[in-house]
Amino acid sequence: MQTAGGATLSEDTQPEADAGPGPDDTTSDKPRRRPGLTLAALLIAAFAVGLDQWTKYLAEANLDPHEPVRILGGLVYLSLTWNSGAAFSLGTGYTWIFTTVASAVVVFLVFLSRKIAYPMWAVAIGLVLGGAAGNLVDRYFREPGFAHGHVVDFISAFKPFGEAFPIFNIADSALCCGVVLIVLLELTGHGFSPESRKPQRESEEAEAA
Repeated sequence: MQTAGGATLSEDTQPEADAGPGPDDTTSDKPRRRPGLTLAALLIAAFAVGLDQWTKYLAEANLDPHEPVRILGGLVYLSLTWNSGAAFSLGTGYTWIFTTVASAVVVFLVFLSRKIAYPMWAVAIGLVLGGAAGNLVDRYFREPGFAHGHVVDFISAFKPFGEAFPIFNIADSALCCGVVLIVLLELTGHGFSPESRKPQRESEEAEAA
């Protein structure tokens, strides 16, 4: 092929044809952030907080701290207490520290919820966020004062007054369920990020081959 200047351009030196879209043009198979899952996590958290605060209100309105109520054949006792420590009455006397830590955890989880890409993680994050926020409401707005409030606990398993197991509440239950779910997801290869799931996908592809 002769060019305008007279030079000959062989087929071997012809410009390469378009090889197709580059790496930036390809569609990644990695799941992206899903606003619907973020909303689901926040709704689960809001429900957990609402249920927690409602049951605490009922407990304070109807339970005598000195007379626990036996239900489910003694499997559960409703024993009203006020806890200045962490979940399950741990670390009493350090209320302001737990308030600070819980506040940081809630902010972090709200930020993390924006990156959720898998439905089960929306459930897990929502439960943990709801549990942390439920008790945080008590820390900020209950007696004896702002950021020093005592958490209302009223569920005692097997024996009253936490004799067999520390007294807890709905927020503690949501928090623990969320943490257990997170551990199970991680142990079964269903990590939070796509990168944490890559070894599992490669293993499945190798087995299929």
